Amino acid sequence: MDISHHYLEQGSGEVLILLHGNGEDCGYFSHQMEPFSRYYRVIAIDTRGHGQTPRGEAPFTIRQFAEDLLGFMDLQGIERADILGFSDGGNIAMVFALTHPERVCKLVLNGANLDASGVKRSVQIPIEIGYRMASLFAHKSLNSKKKAELLGLMVNDPSLKPEELALIKAPTLVIAGTRDMIKDSHTRLIAGSIAGSKLVLIEGDHFIAGKCPEEFNRAVLDFLLR
Repeated sequence: MDISHHYLEQGSGEVLILLHGNGEDCGYFSHQMEPFSRYYRVIAIDTRGHGQTPRGEAPFTIRQFAEDLLGFMDLQGIERADILGFSDGGNIAMVFALTHPERVCKLVLNGANLDASGVKRSVQIPIEIGYRMASLFAHKSLNSKKKAELLGLMVNDPSLKPEELALIKAPTLVIAGTRDMIKDSHTRLIAGSIAGSKLVLIEGDHFIAGKCPEEFNRAVLDFLLR
């Protein structure tokens, strides 16, 4: 592993890992750390090239981030953990559950998507335009290169098929906002593709963990603790 992750940690007991979304950092979960730490050793990680975790030299892809997570768990001596991922963090969690199923206890997927088709076009079109523009100037500007890499995650990744999700055996909660930027049909497709998964929709947009923390936290803890 060519990077050392920055992370926040609170609480003790079984491990719950929190994975933030694209362009964010572990601070996204400021409303989750304390409530979840009453029951878990909560670890919120800055993904490669996000927050205070360096970019490193490895590929900037969801699959690489999943391998980074494996390296982090190995380094911390964490054999298995519950994993909650938001947006791109949810995509990392899905890929991780598929590639390293023996390391996952329970899975919470918040606003995840299989590919770009799962995002509402009103949101995805500006992302695709921004990606093309940033890619044009990536060789001239470090800022453009970084922007192209970040937007590229939302254009090219995680590229999963619904039938692949049938391989996920971990108990799974799929949770999203009623006005999420992920299409409702796509969220339901993910939930329907994972055997025995639970689907919860909370009144709100993509960012329910930050904007509706009490309802979000209650739904997550109800699932994890039962």
